Amino acid sequence: MNKIYQVYQVSDSTGETLDRIFLALKAQFSNFECKTIHYSFTRTKNQIDKIIFNSKSENNVIILYTIVDNDLAKYIDVEAKKNNIPCFEVLGNLISDFSKLIKQEASRKPSGQHALDKEYYDRIEAVQFTMSHDDGKIVSDLDKSDVILVGISRTSKTPTSIYLANRGYKVSNIPIILNKNLPKELIESSKKTFVVGLVCDVNRLIDVRRNRIQSMNEDRSVNYTDEVEIFNEVENSKKIFKKNNWPIIDVTRKSVEETAASIIKTLDILNSR
Repeated sequence: MNKIYQVYQVSDSTGETLDRIFLALKAQFSNFECKTIHYSFTRTKNQIDKIIFNSKSENNVIILYTIVDNDLAKYIDVEAKKNNIPCFEVLGNLISDFSKLIKQEASRKPSGQHALDKEYYDRIEAVQFTMSHDDGKIVSDLDKSDVILVGISRTSKTPTSIYLANRGYKVSNIPIILNKNLPKELIESSKKTFVVGLVCDVNRLIDVRRNRIQSMNEDRSVNYTDEVEIFNEVENSKKIFKKNNWPIIDVTRKSVEETAASIIKTLDILNSR
């Protein structure tokens, strides 16, 4: 039986960065079982003392931390070593090495990436735009979008839109409904706005739609989960994408993050021209 590790994620900010790094690390070990405990906004020695105290009452504890204050970072490292607790600093060496490379002192300011600057407010505006343009709610100003996602039901249009919005992109998404024309505004906007078609494997769509109906108690027609109907929907969407020369992304085996990364990469190439 594998050990179950207690992974303490200690951060002087929200812990978002550390969480993402740990998820990438964890994915490399198929038999690694763990329980994650988050300690956000850790900025005093007293807080660290409590964390060390808690860790002594548990087995197989590992501490990962992102603390930019040098004194506090050294303190947690020393206290962990005193108690024989494996402890790893995630960003410290990178910040120091980068500081030497660019010959500039780091600010060592917690939550520096969460500053309420123009970039932050641009992201908020992008999220608001994206939410109001979800599922074809508004089509009158599609040309203001950075990206327009088009696809049949349950091809990850909404989650991909929201993820991109959190990266600062204004996104609209338009559903394709069999035997129903797409908005003329979409066709017009596609002449100057980046449009992406999303497709998915038929069997995958059947499973996703069935689970959706069961979990949400939705009242849908039998055609919504019918294999032949879904096949027709997928093929029809592909014809639309090819007719309009819109790039296609198959989301069957892609996470939302991977789909978004493909879109951002293409956008960067287009913007660099």
